[in-house]
Amino acid sequence: MAWRAARRRVTAPLLLLRQRGIASCIDPSAGLTEEQKEFQKVALDFAAKEMAPRMAEWDEKEIFPVETMRKAAQLGFGGIYVKPDVGGSGLSRLDTSIIFEALSTGCTSTTAYMSIHNMCAWMIDTFGNEEQRHRFCPSLCSMEKFASYCLTEPGSGSDAASLLTSAKRKGDTYVLNGSKAFISGGGDTDVYVVMCRTGGPGPKGISCVVLEKGTPGLSFGKKEKKVGWNSQPTRAVIFEDCVVPVGNRLGAEGQGFNIAMKGLNGGRINIASCSLGAAHASVLLAQEHLTVRKQFGEPLASNQYLQFRLAEMATRLVAARLVVRNAARALQEGREDAAVLCSMAKLFATDECFAVGYSKLIWHLNWNLGRPKHVH
Repeated sequence: MAWRAARRRVTAPLLLLRQRGIASCIDPSAGLTEEQKEFQKVALDFAAKEMAPRMAEWDEKEIFPVETMRKAAQLGFGGIYVKPDVGGSGLSRLDTSIIFEALSTGCTSTTAYMSIHNMCAWMIDTFGNEEQRHRFCPSLCSMEKFASYCLTEPGSGSDAASLLTSAKRKGDTYVLNGSKAFISGGGDTDVYVVMCRTGGPGPKGISCVVLEKGTPGLSFGKKEKKVGWNSQPTRAVIFEDCVVPVGNRLGAEGQGFNIAMKGLNGGRINIASCSLGAAHASVLLAQEHLTVRKQFGEPLASNQYLQFRLAEMATRLVAARLVVRNAARALQEGREDAAVLCSMAKLFATDECFAVGYSKLIWHLNWNLGRPKHVH
């Protein structure tokens, strides 16, 4: 009886896919307002025209596509949830998730960097004073300048509160010493939002400062070699007697860890949303492959096992999208469980969407041991 129950669980989504077509079943516009559908379409069109045709080249040649991102900023995607008075679009967290999912159908790597940039701009907009907001945010929202988030260190990843980068007060300045690891955009970006230790051990000893490229004592490690996501450079960020004005501190001393975590709540939704976009593109490409590719005179789509696998991929995608959008709404509403839901969304969506992408990758590589242009 167990096998019959299992068969029913798989057959139900399979029948639905046959009846309605896979595109409608995984439609990312389902349940959205007309306004949300409009900017989703703008993002999807931009991804298809400006990102997808260049994705493979960016990855292979390790190109940081600044001009393409500046075109995206002209559409309002450089400061999506930053307030309008400093150049942002002022959209909600759900709106932001919708946009990043759409952009990721064109290039997940580039969109993931854009999500980090947006997070940094939001942190300055939210926790900076008026002078800081108007000094930094307009050029970030236009993507005239690009930003990086600097929390992770060689000895502190998940245990971020144990970071060691020090900031010693000296008059109206801080002198920073230490390093950050695996920083997206490091060396190529202009603004660095840095968590550093101004007090004792633990989270309450951490403050947040903003540095600009060219500051004496700020340097970068070599570009990291990666198996993917090469359109965003990754380097260590190094501080050696790096002098930063106290006026570049966001919030009060000791508030840095709280600022960092609040930034990451949205950041987790953003990265989860990027996974959704990659998975959505993967499902559609997988369906196309099954339709076009033939074995023994029949398209692969006639193989029941592969039909089941495609149904499973679609189900994973739709379930992940529900989790992510629920977390986005919770964060926007300021619910007490928002931080936990954001973590759940990143955990669930990245795992499920990886499974979707991996299935699609295996199908293509079984067909061609080379590297199809859309497999990244």
